[in-house]
Amino acid sequence: MSAAEVVTLTIDGREIKAPRGQGLVETAIQAGIEIPVFCYEPRLGPAVGACRMCLVEVEGTPKLQAGCTLTAQDGLVVKTAQTSEKAAEGQNGTLEFLLINHPLDCPVCDKGGECPLQDLTFRWGPGQTRMTFMKRTFDKPIPISPLIALDRERCILCYRCTRFSEGVSEDGQLIARNRGAASVIATFEDEPYRARFSGNVIELCPVGALTSTAYRFEARPWEIQSVPSVCTLCPVGCNISVTTREGKVKRIQSRNHPEIDEGWLCDKGRFAWPSIYARDRIAAPMVRVGEQLGEVPWEQALDAAEGLLRESRGRILTALSGTETLEQAYALGRLLRDGLDANSAVLPEQTSPALDAYRAPLSAIGAAHLVVVIGDEPVTERAPIVDLWIRSARRRGAEIVSVGVSGSVQAPAGNAAAACRRLADGRSPLGRRLRDAERAVIIWSGPGGRGGEHLARLAGTLGFAEREGCGAFYLPATPNARGVAEAWAAAADTDETDPEPIHLLVVSGDEAAGDPNVRALAKHADKILVFAMYRRGLGSWANVVIPATSYLERDGTVMNLEGRLQRQRRAVIPPATDETAVVAELGRRLGLEIPGSPILLFEELSERIYGGTAFDDVTERAPLPARTPPVELESAADEEVPTDAGAEGLRLVGYRPLFSGPAVDRVAELGFQRPGPEIALAPRDAAARGIATGDPVVVRTNGTSVELRARVEHALAPGHARVAEEHCRGLGRYAEVELAVPR
Repeated sequence: MSAAEVVTLTIDGREIKAPRGQGLVETAIQAGIEIPVFCYEPRLGPAVGACRMCLVEVEGTPKLQAGCTLTAQDGLVVKTAQTSEKAAEGQNGTLEFLLINHPLDCPVCDKGGECPLQDLTFRWGPGQTRMTFMKRTFDKPIPISPLIALDRERCILCYRCTRFSEGVSEDGQLIARNRGAASVIATFEDEPYRARFSGNVIELCPVGALTSTAYRFEARPWEIQSVPSVCTLCPVGCNISVTTREGKVKRIQSRNHPEIDEGWLCDKGRFAWPSIYARDRIAAPMVRVGEQLGEVPWEQALDAAEGLLRESRGRILTALSGTETLEQAYALGRLLRDGLDANSAVLPEQTSPALDAYRAPLSAIGAAHLVVVIGDEPVTERAPIVDLWIRSARRRGAEIVSVGVSGSVQAPAGNAAAACRRLADGRSPLGRRLRDAERAVIIWSGPGGRGGEHLARLAGTLGFAEREGCGAFYLPATPNARGVAEAWAAAADTDETDPEPIHLLVVSGDEAAGDPNVRALAKHADKILVFAMYRRGLGSWANVVIPATSYLERDGTVMNLEGRLQRQRRAVIPPATDETAVVAELGRRLGLEIPGSPILLFEELSERIYGGTAFDDVTERAPLPARTPPVELESAADEEVPTDAGAEGLRLVGYRPLFSGPAVDRVAELGFQRPGPEIALAPRDAAARGIATGDPVVVRTNGTSVELRARVEHALAPGHARVAEEHCRGLGRYAEVELAVPR
């Protein structure tokens, strides 16, 4: 930063140099001086000075000022409550007013022990109260959603929650109702708070007004332990802190990584943890005997699995979920590829290493001047935090352009590759803006296939490699898609083979076990070996089932969509042996030396593909690797789907909702977040068929039909219909469909 941008100011007699315009609160912190705050939170945007806890005395100004609204200016002289009796009196009075109606229920309040109001009252507040009248009370708790409870009498009206709802997630569902002393926090029209990021208001609340229904009365701060880890329920890889008590998970909180998540979490990442305690959780191995799948001792299960592997050598197909750690995928690859010549696998959706030349942190999206999203799937469904970064960029004045079936630039479904070619063409106005922008970002959000290569080719054509402010992001459908693919490939340097017929299908993870494509493969396999957490749905087709672990129960490393390696730590002990130990034992029986420890597995893997990086060097705050030199990519064949659905038909566009999958299925409180059985139609298509929002419609194709509710979506391109995949199975992702109104 240049000298011209640095100013000198004085706080409590200390001369401080700071960038011009930096917030006074941050400037004071740099000098070791605390200015206490409640409403102030830089991530929520400009300060509003609502709580008045930050009152300071400014030389030359007769009245006390809200310190959070001040910025570093040359010659500014400030006194905080530590050196100014006037400021101390103001803060004392502020706290006294806040506590007039605040209930003295700290012993039973979930915020007790980690409450800013408690802490600041002890440090800055009056030692006793002068108030003898009855405190104001409200009905409590108010369930503003199945996930969040509101205790209005504790609220100090800091407006952090409403500012988050309005200015960060932009859902607009939390509001302040009434005025003055009658002001209360409420939901719009008293509807449930149904938003993807609603749980963030619990952490933002500086008192116990907004609390988690799952954590309510479950633990106190002196009874808990916190384990730093990484969420792998989507490809973002948000940093989290796992709260445990007596060996059980009690809550998930954010752990701010400013380049990845900025301290925000989606509700799936925050509230899906109870799924590890589901009733159908598998705690012991199972083997099919006749028509029944029953629990057996470990030795018997290992004997059965070993037998399947030995008799199926070379005729094994593996289906991976993309939720495995690098170590799990590598160990399984060593067992099957290196030991049994079983090279064929159904890998999760892959990105392209060529994108590493245009690598950037996710925070680069928020700082961009132009963001172009290419694809048919909503970003918020694939990588919700990316959607928050895009919203942040828009609020800062960036131009946001989406290219797809519901984009600002509408394009036929499944033809994102053609959109990339048009943007690379020098004649495209949007392409020219991408070439000229100092900070531009392109994002691929479905469909899969070779999308990573198309995106890398576009970024190369646009010259992104020479501009550090530009970046390209591919949003895979699974959390650790690239890491799993790289670890599997590193296990053995052999070509893929196609086993015909399939003697043994090895299924890794519940996501793969629930995939309709994997289920279709299972019908052609003689035997099936499954690693899974949940029993439901396995009884009719699995032969041997090995208990699996969740991301909260294992150590290892994962790779997020940026290509950043991050450390995943075990927070609680799983009910059964970790998969890597089971794979190591099966390897020993087959004459292979496969480490059973994540540390040793990573060291072996790292020597092959990660330059010998040590396991301990992969931390929870892992840095983003540097960009690699650009590579020349060959032209790829188009992967487009037919676009002409005929005059009467529609092209179906399926998408995978964020609130879906094995974890969400087993948390009843998340059920209200799931999309209903509805079909989105463009206004023109709905009008042509006399259909309005809420009408029942029958969707038909190739002899298959399903009844759904219609919803008119104004942004959707004519000729297309959007449906969540769970409600259109059997119809086909890009199938041509017809609609009929049931009589």
